[in-house]
Amino acid sequence: MPIRRHKISNLCLYRVAFALLFSVAAFADTNCDDGNGQLNTAQPQGKTIEEIIQQFAAKEAIFKIARNNYAYTQDISVETLDGNTVDGEFRQTWDITYDDKGNRVETVTFAPRDTLSRVSMTREDMDDFRNRLPFVLTTEDLPSYDILYVGQQRIDEIDTFVFDTAPKKIQKDRRYFQGRIWVDGRDLQIVKTCGRNVPDVKASGKKRNVQENLTPKFVTYREQIDGEYWFPTYTRADDVLHFVGQDVHIRETIKYGNYRRFGSKSRIIFKGEAAPEKPPK
Repeated sequence: MPIRRHKISNLCLYRVAFALLFSVAAFADTNCDDGNGQLNTAQPQGKTIEEIIQQFAAKEAIFKIARNNYAYTQDISVETLDGNTVDGEFRQTWDITYDDKGNRVETVTFAPRDTLSRVSMTREDMDDFRNRLPFVLTTEDLPSYDILYVGQQRIDEIDTFVFDTAPKKIQKDRRYFQGRIWVDGRDLQIVKTCGRNVPDVKASGKKRNVQENLTPKFVTYREQIDGEYWFPTYTRADDVLHFVGQDVHIRETIKYGNYRRFGSKSRIIFKGEAAPEKPPK
């Protein structure tokens, strides 16, 4: 997916997502390398790796707060395939807003009958849709992850720093992201992620009667909204989940669109300084 700095219109968001459905249709699995240039493993110039990590994590903390001041639409599609034939589908469209206390308000506007038969949507799946597919790595999250600098890479029009991330340890009842992130070299915000949410719950040995919970490998793209924040606009997963007794080919598409500021009175503060006021639109 092309990654660009610009103010993106709602109509453009849907055109991009519509075009992506055709451009990735030929791939049999989740493709992390689409749009990537050659990887340069040289060390960054002018800043240490630790400085880059600390700076983009601080920017991600601002992004996390800023996103709670935007309403948006999230369209979810989960399909299972038998060969090239879709044999089950889960669809939902949500309108997402936040109340004055920053609590998420989720209104389901479209929800046809769920026809999935070989898998089912779990609480962990729905939590991933809400919180982890658009992976955010803030200063507060850094102690939980090992972060390895991989190099520098151009993605479409953007020069990025590339890092591999993995949880340092798995704590009970917590989920983590494991994979690769691309950080914009100028704005120092994450613009692309590709990997998995872990841990999976698998049946094995004495645990053959547990309810398995497996998640596919996914790639998420962000685009710059209102000239400031890199918000997720598209997530794609195309993977085979290896359950005990059967393999299931699953395809997920999540589109985020219609981003718009709403009437929150909160202000975003970074290092004691408020972001400059912008005239109302």
